Amino acid sequence: MTGLPWLRRLSALASLDDGNRRRLYEHVCGARDAVSRDDAAMALGLPRSTASFHLDRLVRDGLLSVEFRKLGGKVGPGSGRPAKLYSPVLEEIGASVPERHYDLAGEVMASAIQNLMAKGGSPREVLLETAYARGREAGSAEPHFEDVLASYGYRPEPDDDGGYSLVNCPFHRLAESHTGVVCAMNGAFLSGAAAVCGIAEERIADDNREGHCCAKIRPAS
Repeated sequence: MTGLPWLRRLSALASLDDGNRRRLYEHVCGARDAVSRDDAAMALGLPRSTASFHLDRLVRDGLLSVEFRKLGGKVGPGSGRPAKLYSPVLEEIGASVPERHYDLAGEVMASAIQNLMAKGGSPREVLLETAYARGREAGSAEPHFEDVLASYGYRPEPDDDGGYSLVNCPFHRLAESHTGVVCAMNGAFLSGAAAVCGIAEERIADDNREGHCCAKIRPAS
């Protein structure tokens, strides 16, 4: 997922290294309904304060969500305070070092195949159109083009010419085995993001240097 920033995703996964926290997370994920602190503590034989601490930490890390609901069907005055209940966050959290976004590549390619099946046309053109549109969506979600690059793991660094080098490829493993397809998709994605951020699309250029993304950002003319 790209909903959480990369460092927060790493932190979320690292939080499961604690044994009690991992057991609580697995218990909540395996429950048929939202779980209260008391029920979780009793099920795992933990003090209520320990269960509460770790459950709230899992919420802060984006792994669990919270709702407040009265239990037992009682409503109205005298029915007691709503219970704090925990549920798993349905969207998966993944992180890699260096940062990769194979989910984005899969999303673009699946959408392109769907469009191709529905409308026909050239597979390459449909892929580039789909990647360009997805890039525009990404650009609309960030205030600056550099923020888009950082959010998707490109690691932009200013170069000596006034442009940017992209020192990380978010699709590295795919690009190694399917270079032409992935690099074309990547260029279209970056062009779409640049366009909506007010950056001239011709500034997106090829970069064949080892250890870099296949694209770079030329200086403004």
